[in-house]
Amino acid sequence: MSLVSGPGRAQATGRGLPAELVVDKHVQYIQSLDKRKDELEYWLTEHLRLNGVYWGLTALYLLGHPDALPRQETIDFILSCQHTNGGFGAAPGHDAHMLYTVSAVQILVTVDALDDLDTRSKGGRKGVGTYISQLQNPDGSFAGDEWGETDTRFLFGALNALSLLQLVPMIDISKTVSYVQACANFDGGYGVSPGAESHAGQIYVCIGALSIANRLDLVDRDRLGRWLSERQRDDGGLNGRPEKLQDVCYSWWVGSSLAMIGKLHWIDKERLAQFILQCQDRELGGMADRPGDMVDVFHTVFGIAGLSLIGFAGVEPIDPV
Repeated sequence: MSLVSGPGRAQATGRGLPAELVVDKHVQYIQSLDKRKDELEYWLTEHLRLNGVYWGLTALYLLGHPDALPRQETIDFILSCQHTNGGFGAAPGHDAHMLYTVSAVQILVTVDALDDLDTRSKGGRKGVGTYISQLQNPDGSFAGDEWGETDTRFLFGALNALSLLQLVPMIDISKTVSYVQACANFDGGYGVSPGAESHAGQIYVCIGALSIANRLDLVDRDRLGRWLSERQRDDGGLNGRPEKLQDVCYSWWVGSSLAMIGKLHWIDKERLAQFILQCQDRELGGMADRPGDMVDVFHTVFGIAGLSLIGFAGVEPIDPV
């Protein structure tokens, strides 16, 4: 799956004119991404290859086309990215990392291939669980890889993958919950680490982690709901923090966080839907961060996921976690 941007651009409709989700165009766009191997950008984005497969596959499932990518080729590629320590890299030959490992697990669960993981991989499910659990730090946080960088993204990823593998008991969940609490800010949001600025992406991973741990009781829902709902701008789009531009990917990061705390009705869903639809290339498929920019698979999946969250017709339902 290529992370090459374009070739199309988001094309806003005329003011006040209705826009529709061009499902067939988006399916064709995603199917075309692995056919652009003669472009330099295809190879420059190899470090995101496995994540790209997850983004494209998830978008196809949400659009009701789960068989649009070849299942066996997908499984074979994912397993070819695994290391002997149980972790996965972005592509064959790339170092193992938490983020790629999480995407690998998510893909294998999506295509119902955990049995392949057990029979064909290094150590099966427990091997993956061991790799993840060994990245937990004494304070409950998680490193992304052997080099030690910590980030709440890695913490959520660990819980997400382990929950899908039914291996959460392999980690100290109480310490992880305490670490998430330490990342909470006065405005109700959460940062990348204790004391860091609140950001919608980090809020999603922290709230998602607490949801998996069944500790959403620790969240100040009203305060956080206010901060998140204030991310909606005049055109209906959402930004990730104050004074920043709207971006279609925050349709997911903000929307899913609001859904998890029961406050999704605090934003204008109709205006958000219209913003997302203005971000699609209606001729070639794909979505961009905002109208006028080039499309890519990252913004495509999170735009579609945002539509799913708000119950847009024709899009399959999604779990906000």
